[in-house]
Amino acid sequence: MTIIKNNTIGDTPFQQLLGFNIKVQEHWASLGDLLEKDGFLTATLKEQVRRVLAQENGCQYCKAKGKPDPILYDEKTAICTSYAEAFLKTKGHTPLNITLVLKEYLSDEEISELLAFISFTTASQYFGALMQLKASN
Repeated sequence: MTIIKNNTIGDTPFQQLLGFNIKVQEHWASLGDLLEKDGFLTATLKEQVRRVLAQENGCQYCKAKGKPDPILYDEKTAICTSYAEAFLKTKGHTPLNITLVLKEYLSDEEISELLAFISFTTASQYFGALMQLKASN
């Protein structure tokens, strides 16, 4: 049970918790939709990063969507998921030597998209954790 009741506005339990402020819910959902799609990085890669983050960010709803699947990793996915793991371990104070690995394998556009995705996803997962959002049965 979440700490507040779900609103009727929104397509998912997560969106319904944001539905009390329609503009926030709409913009949050819109930004989430944009970030999760193929961009400079693939949606498949970003889903693996999301799964890595979900294991530690405290949202049971997010965590229930699955663990990372290393079988789907290519070199770029391995670099990005490793960076996400370092981000989690260092609470955002990722050491320069780890960040330099990104610059070796990713373009500036890809790095910007990855870090925006990690930041937004972490905020979303923290929101779910704060709301005590559980996995749907």
